[in-house]
Formats: sequence, C-alpha cells, structure tokens
Amino acid sequence: MLDIKFIRENKDLVKKGAEKKHMKVDIDGLLNLDNKRLELMSSVEKLRSEQNKVSREMGGNLSPGERAQLIGEMKIVKEEFQQKEKKLKDLMKKWRDLMLRVPNIPDISVPEGENEDSNLEIKKWGEKTSFDFEPKSHVEIMTKLGMLDLERGVKVHGFRGYYLMGDAVKLCFAIWNYALEFFGNKELVPVMPPSIVKKSNFYGTGHLPADVEDYYVTQDDDGLIATAEIPLMGLHSDEILSIDELPKKYLGFSPAFRREAGSHGKDIKGLIRVNEFYKFEQLILCEASHDLSVKFHEEINRNTEEFIESLEIPYRTVANCGGDLGRGHVKMYDIELWIPKEEKYREISSASYFHDFQSRRGNIRYRDNDGKIRYVHSLNATAIPTPRILVSLVENFQQADGSIKIPKVLQKYFGKEVIS
Repeated sequence: MLDIKFIRENKDLVKKGAEKKHMKVDIDGLLNLDNKRLELMSSVEKLRSEQNKVSREMGGNLSPGERAQLIGEMKIVKEEFQQKEKKLKDLMKKWRDLMLRVPNIPDISVPEGENEDSNLEIKKWGEKTSFDFEPKSHVEIMTKLGMLDLERGVKVHGFRGYYLMGDAVKLCFAIWNYALEFFGNKELVPVMPPSIVKKSNFYGTGHLPADVEDYYVTQDDDGLIATAEIPLMGLHSDEILSIDELPKKYLGFSPAFRREAGSHGKDIKGLIRVNEFYKFEQLILCEASHDLSVKFHEEINRNTEEFIESLEIPYRTVANCGGDLGRGHVKMYDIELWIPKEEKYREISSASYFHDFQSRRGNIRYRDNDGKIRYVHSLNATAIPTPRILVSLVENFQQADGSIKIPKVLQKYFGKEVIS
C-alpha cells in the first residue's frame, strides 16, 4: 500500500507506474474520495467536540430550563453525529478498497512490456544439455521408474493431482536437506510457519484483493498459504522493531496451495504446475533504504542461482517487465531452468523487493537511530520448490538406459548415485 500523502503529492508518477504495470486504477477518483474523507472526518471531529462540550456543561449547576435546552441541543448534535459517522464508515470502506488496488511504482530499470514475453534476459549459465539419444520427458522417465503416478493422482485429487513414489520422495528429502544446509549457510534463520492463516495476511502481502480466485479458503474464512512469504510477513505484523534487529533474514519451509485458476489449459500434464507442493522461501526485512533493498535483492537472487549452479542445471535469469510484475513489486527477477524435452527455459524461482508496500499493510515498523518510527522494507525469493525442481533435474540428468544420474551435491543425502 502506498501512503495517501505520497499519492497526492506524486499523482502523475503513480499513474505512470500503473501504466507501466498495465494495471487500471482510478487515481483521480481516489483523490476526490480522499477529499470527501478528510472533509467528513473534520466534520465528525467537530461534532464529537460539541458533544463533549455539552456533556461537560450538563455536569454544571443548571436550572431545569437550561438543562432541558441542553438536552434538546445534545439530541440534535447526537443525531447529526451518528449520521455522519455512518457516512464516514461507508466512505472509508470504499477508500480502503481503492487504496488496496493502487500498485507500487516499478523501478526505472524495469523493462517495458505487457507480459512475460517481454522479460529481459540478463544472464545465462551453463550449456544446454545435449544427448546422443532422443530425450524423454520427466513424466515418461519417472512413471517408468515408479516415481510418479499421475493417473491415480487425478483419481484421488482431481485435475493436477499426482503421487510421488519411492525414489522421488527420497529425492525430495535429499533436496530439502541440502537446501536447509546450503541456505542456512547464508545466515537465514529456518522457520516452519503455519500454512493456514487469517485472510488479513493475504492482504498484508498484496496477494489480495487481486488474486482472490487463486487461493483456497476454509469454512472459517481463513486461507491456505500459496507461499511461506505470507505467514513470514505476518510474523512481525503490528510490531515495532529496533534498528539493531534489522535485517531480519528468514528461510521459510512450508506446503503451498494454489488453485491455478488463471492457468486453465497451461501445463496440464506433469509437475510444472500443480495445486499443492513444498517450497523453501527466503524473506528479508530491512531498513527503509532503496540502496539496501537493491543490495539484498541481488543477494537473495544470487543465493538461488548458486544453489542451481551447484546442482549443475543450466539456467537463465530474466528481469521481469512491467506487465509481468505484481501489484506490490518494485522489481523482480525470475530464474528459469532448461527443460530438454520442451527445449525451453521454465521458471523455478522469483526474487522481488517491495519497499514499504507490504509493511504498511502489515504495520511492520522499526525505530531508527533518531528515534523516528519508520516502515521496514521487505524482500522475498524462492529458494527451491518441489516437485517442480524434479522436472529439470530428471530431464537434464537422464541416461540413455532410462536411469537418472544424481547430481554430486545430492548424493550424500540421497544415498546412491543413480536411480534405475
């Protein structure tokens, strides 16, 4: 959420930011509504003051006639106060809704573009894997080796359902254990957060109100998290931290649930896009400094690049264009892994920074060295998701006989060198 004062003083900049993200929002309508809000708030405060004044006068030595007159005046003031207070309450609801829809301003370095097709490649690592045989898909390989059962997954879960079996499960545990060690060495504190949270936490991260169709909601109107970012941002909501506590660096591990409502017809078979999975997530809270946000953004993205490099999987990193950014993002990188069967790169990780967009919503603050209360800046990045990582790992390390070679760094966690 942006500060209304900032929006008022930088109206054209906010409009251009929304245009760059290809998002429609009525900034002029919001400011007109804000004028009415301020006017009505002033009127309500004036009436409240009059009520208090009459109440004080009622406590004095009054004649019956004077008391009757004051009671009559108080009745009129009270009725007007109640009417305007209700009007203000209704207006505030509309005002908050509009405020939640104002997107953050993207950084000047963010490429122009309407969708992911305009994302800008900024780095490529590793040679695309070549084979002296016709490579198979991860579905073919894993099914034949008894690692994946999509048919029964659909029977039990429905569309996008899957069972990981045998060595696939062991491989996931190997990846998790390696990730815990690898990212733990990056001074990230491991956290296992709740996976069912109050809906306010989705608003706090900016996932709502825009993406309401993509989340699972319980009968109590709570939500199943789509990423550990959501409960990790809730961890310090409504708190004032000391500057000495910053930066806060967390490594969240949790299940993740996504309805994929906006992805009808995309990746309908395999493990690229599923409704439930597991994910390690990096999250940082730091001082309100653009330079620090940029520094930590590069750091957490590089953490994931190094992890992928250690697995020896070819990848590329792209800077997401304006139209591929979310409402709260200032800037975002995607890391995409090479998928041999498809002969294309597919996303495995996103790294983003938000300035104080999320912390204003979650009311996460700190006291700086001058004693001033400020909102923290927030950043997050995928460390590694399973089972999606299996797609590129299995396809890049497949052998001519249908077996899968295990990357060297995983062998001590997995217990063997080959799945056959």
